[in-house]
Amino acid sequence: MTRGKRSSYWRRRLRRHLGLGLVSAALTAGIFALVGSDVAMVRLSMASAYAGLALLGVTMATGPWNVLRSRPNLVSSDLRRDLGIWAGVLGLVHVTVGLQVHMSGNIWEYFFHPPAPQRLLVRLDPFGLANYTGLGVTLILAVLLALSNDASLRWLGTRRWKMAHRSAYVAFALVIGHGALYQLMEKRSLPFVVLFVALAVALTILQLAGFRRVRFRALRVTKRAGGVSAPPSFPGRQPTASPRGEDTRGSQGS
Repeated sequence: MTRGKRSSYWRRRLRRHLGLGLVSAALTAGIFALVGSDVAMVRLSMASAYAGLALLGVTMATGPWNVLRSRPNLVSSDLRRDLGIWAGVLGLVHVTVGLQVHMSGNIWEYFFHPPAPQRLLVRLDPFGLANYTGLGVTLILAVLLALSNDASLRWLGTRRWKMAHRSAYVAFALVIGHGALYQLMEKRSLPFVVLFVALAVALTILQLAGFRRVRFRALRVTKRAGGVSAPPSFPGRQPTASPRGEDTRGSQGS
């Protein structure tokens, strides 16, 4: 890539990040205003959670959406990666704020029964399970954020890099478990419950539809090849030509 093209590329990326930052801030502020609580930390925790879930959903929807529209679905696209980065940032904001909401900020008691840390008895009640699923999501997001760059793509290679980023599917499942438990424990208002369920169901259906389309294509290729099996893949498995360029750089998650 020439110096001029590289400069143009990074200007494009910067504009996109500025736009996504503004969208993230607007989503968070809008949800913050809608949360019915007098405690600012509770409102910010919920706002960052729902805004992050929305961006995670859009990130994970890009792959199957491309498949269903029969459009090229490269292993790594800048748009998908940048969306995922902001979803990860909002997720980490939610974790940081959420750990201050309960137990007077005693983080130990999110995961162990009181009195912790004097006695470490693992919490297996709904509150503990909700926090362990949240911890799992946090660890996966941290790894994906660390790997969302060209250096990691070159170092790991396409196959291993994409395999690592498929952990986003595990993160999504943990997010659903985490969110569902908190919906029940804190008796969220109906609009937030409906929004959560709608996002979860819509993304699950889209992922399954994308996988079905990929599977159908693989079977069709097998028939044309006279019985030689083509390996099935999830949306987004197609190889990338280069880690450079607008359509071939690393992406976040899925």
